[in-house]
Amino acid sequence: MPIELDDFDRKIIQALTDNARISVSDLSRHVNLSRNAVTHRMSKLEKSGVINGYQVILGDGLPVNEKVVAIMMVYRKDRMRDTEVIKYAATVSEIVSCYIMSGDYDVILNVQARSHERIHEIWQAVSGLKSVDDTHTTFALSTVKM
Repeated sequence: MPIELDDFDRKIIQALTDNARISVSDLSRHVNLSRNAVTHRMSKLEKSGVINGYQVILGDGLPVNEKVVAIMMVYRKDRMRDTEVIKYAATVSEIVSCYIMSGDYDVILNVQARSHERIHEIWQAVSGLKSVDDTHTTFALSTVKM
């Protein structure tokens, strides 16, 4: 049997959605109910399945302005004519620069992302392009000069 939610329940759910770690004291002040009433309502919402649990979402642990920097060197199958990598690079905000090179690799991508996982996703996309023959990626260990 579905539970009927009133305005207090909705406010509790919204506050917990915004911050699942909010204390019962702060939550009671936020919804203007006693701590006992909030605790009782939370228990009712949990038992009825409206609230199935609380979740921790892990971040990448980096300070707000810090980025993981990688240089992705790309060797294309048709070095002179193919623009697929360049077109892709233009669509990805984490690729901050794209250089057409002479030498062993045709294209060098400067990638700056919030996590190694995001750089891995970009690498998978680049290496999966039809025109890409090979890639080589290195990560910056520290910044000495910008």
